[in-house]
Parts: sequence; structure tokens; C-alpha cells
Amino acid sequence: MTGTRGLGARWRRRRPLRTRLALAATAAVALVAVGVCAAAFVIINYQMTRQLKLNLAQVATQYAQQTRSWAPTVGETTCRYPASPCIQIVPADRAKDPRQPYALPVTDDTRAVASGHQEAYYSKFTVAGHPVSVYTTRHPGKGLALQVALRSDTVDRGVQQAAAALLAVGSAGVLLAAALGYWVSRTGLAPVARLTATAERIASTRDARHRIDIPAGPPDRGDEITRLAASFNTMLGELEQSVAAQRRLVADASHELRTPLTALRTNAELLARADRLTDAQRDRASSALGRQLREVTTLVNDLIELARDEEPQPLVEQVRPAALLEHAVAVAREHWPEVAFTADIAPAATGVAVPGVPARLTRLLSNLLDNAAKFSPPGGPVDTSLTAEPGALELTIRDHGPGIAAEDLPHVFDRFYRAESARALPGSGLGLAMARQIARAHDAELTAAQAPGGGALFRLRMPTGKP
Repeated sequence: MTGTRGLGARWRRRRPLRTRLALAATAAVALVAVGVCAAAFVIINYQMTRQLKLNLAQVATQYAQQTRSWAPTVGETTCRYPASPCIQIVPADRAKDPRQPYALPVTDDTRAVASGHQEAYYSKFTVAGHPVSVYTTRHPGKGLALQVALRSDTVDRGVQQAAAALLAVGSAGVLLAAALGYWVSRTGLAPVARLTATAERIASTRDARHRIDIPAGPPDRGDEITRLAASFNTMLGELEQSVAAQRRLVADASHELRTPLTALRTNAELLARADRLTDAQRDRASSALGRQLREVTTLVNDLIELARDEEPQPLVEQVRPAALLEHAVAVAREHWPEVAFTADIAPAATGVAVPGVPARLTRLLSNLLDNAAKFSPPGGPVDTSLTAEPGALELTIRDHGPGIAAEDLPHVFDRFYRAESARALPGSGLGLAMARQIARAHDAELTAAQAPGGGALFRLRMPTGKP
């Protein structure tokens, strides 16, 4: 039995969903049709048999009054051809039987009814080659039983005809159910078929621009298949944007790496002919080669970090942003001695801790501080502040440089984006993009704006989880 069930399950799994749905719908409708036909047959058979018995009882009542004074009587000649009711009267004592043979069968039950030891009953016999139904009951005369017979072949034929008609109706219902099941499977699964075709087309062409056609109107008012198609289209849109972003990243990285790699190759070729260079030329080439190697290493490391979408959970711990800010400002002062960094930390924010990765949050702060120092004039200040608000900490970093142009503001956090005024400055254009990615990984919000009075203002809002 287990092997049979396993074979059936494997057969169902190998069939297409459309075939399985059509078979299921056909089986369900066919089961209902067969059940209805079977119930109708049982009801028709019961009603026709019941009507025949009622007719026999009525005829027996009539003949009981008419034959009240009769003695035991065998059936008339009509019992041989019972087209009309046939009656006979049977005594309880066999010695009182008429000399002629009875036309209807007489059994011990018939004698028992005549003697009053058994209730009236119905029976079926064949008389003169015809099926008859016989009703045996007490006769008004003492010690007698009255038998009334009616042909039942008309009832049998009616039942057979009803069975044939119901069988035809049931067969037609099964065929109609099969047709409807096939239509339902084709109509109901048409969006799924389009979704499958679209997915296969995307898999073969690797082009995420394909979409599934769905009816006009809001998706939340459609059926489940329409909502699935709308969700699939949304997923395709996100996939297309992701693929486009990856392609832009690769193209931008290739563009950014081309210049330092060319310079590296030039300096390496130059150092290969070191015997032709003076000591000063050799030192300049070595210094340039080391600087360019550091730039390429930094760029590659930034790209690797940007490729990570989330922070590793095992490294998350409770960190105090105030301490991280003090450390980041101290490091920035060493890297940018010509810039005056200030840190204003509110007392309420000193002991507040948030979940995060300390190294990543430190990288976020250092990128913001380096960006501010890069655009600050010599001797100009970079102001940082950390304040506590209900449910959040807010960190602001402001420089007093040229600020961010209005047309550059929407693209400040884009990868490799560099404004006109920043193209001559060192850097790859990945620092702010990395800062925003780290902020999002920590459920924080990083924004940029023009500072009142000039300069750029970056605001980092970190939730604390405590209102």
C-alpha cells in the first residue's frame, strides 16, 4: 500500500500543475454528479416501490370488504396473466384448501398470517413469466389470509429507465466536468503560465526588463494570481535596478582604477630602468609608486566593503557613540593638523549605547570627518555635536567650506560621484556612499544639507530603542 501511494505521489508530481488542477476539478464535479445521480436513483426506486405497495394495500382493503363472506378461493385465471389485480383467499388449515391449485405461491408465512401469528407482509414472485408483487394480509373471515398481486414489471421498467437516464446524465456531467476543469485550469493558470514564461525568458536572456501583463487597476483589489504577478513585476523592477547598479559600479570602478593602474605601470616600467635614473628620479618614482599602491589598495578595500549589504551579526554589540566620536575626532586631528576639530557632546548623550559594529561606526565617522576636512579652508573649523532626543541620538558634522551645490545635493551619496569642485581633490568618491551604507545597516538615517551661513552639514540620526 505504501508503494502504491508513493507511486501515485510521484505520478502527481510529474504532471504539470494545469493537468493536476484539471483532474482535481473534474474529479470533484464528477463526484458531485455521480452522487446526485445515485441519490436520485435511490429516491426514484424508493418512491415507485412505495407507490406500488400503497396500491396493493388499497386494493387489499377494497377486496377484503367485497369478499368478507367468501370461503378459501384460488386465484382467478387473470393471475396467470396478471394485467389487473389478482386475489386469492388462503385458509390457515391446509385441510380447508380448495381442490384446485393456487395461482399465487402459498408459503408457511401465508398460513401464519391467516392464523394471526404474523403481520401482513409484501413479497415478490414470478407468475406466468411476469414479475408480480404480492401483499398478504388478514382476511375478515376467521382463519383466512387475503393475497393481492399486481404486476411489478412496469415499476421495474420505470426504475431501469430512470437508471439509464441518470447514467446518461451522470456521464454527460462527467464529460462536462472534464471540459470545465480543463477550461478552469487554462483560465485560472494563464497568469501563472505568463509568469513562468517570463521567468524562463529572463533566465535564458538574463534581461530583467521583461514584465508580466496584468489587468489595469490597483493590485490589492485583484485576485491572488494578479497580486502574485504584480509582486513578481515589482521584484523584477528591483532586480533590474540592482543589475543596473552593479553594472554602474563595475563601470565606475573600472574607470576609477584605470588611472592609478596606468600610473602604477608607468612607474613600474620606469623603475625597471633604474640604472638609467638618477637617485632623485629613482626616489620620486618609488614614492609615487608607493602612494599609488596605497590609493589602489584603499579603493579596492572600499569596493569590497560597499559590496557588503549588511553588518555581520556576531560582531554587533552595545557601543557608545559619544566615545566613538571622541576617538574619531582625535584621529582626525592627527591626520588633518591644519583643521580645527571641535566636539560638543551633550551630557545626556554621554552614556547612551546603541547596537552596532564599533569598527564600522568608526569608519562612518572617519569618512564624514575626512570629507569635512577635505573641503575646509586651512585653519577652518569642523564642528561636531552629539545630542540625545527621545528614542534617538543625533550627530551633526559641519564644515565651513564652499558647501554643496543644489544640483549636487541629490547625488552626494552616490558611488563615485564627485562634484565639479571636488574632482581636483584626492579621493575616489566612495567615502560618503560607504557612510550611508553603514548608516542604513545600523537602521540610522544619514542626510546632507547646506549649512546656514555656508558649508556642508551632515546629520546622522541613530535610534536608541528607548523613548
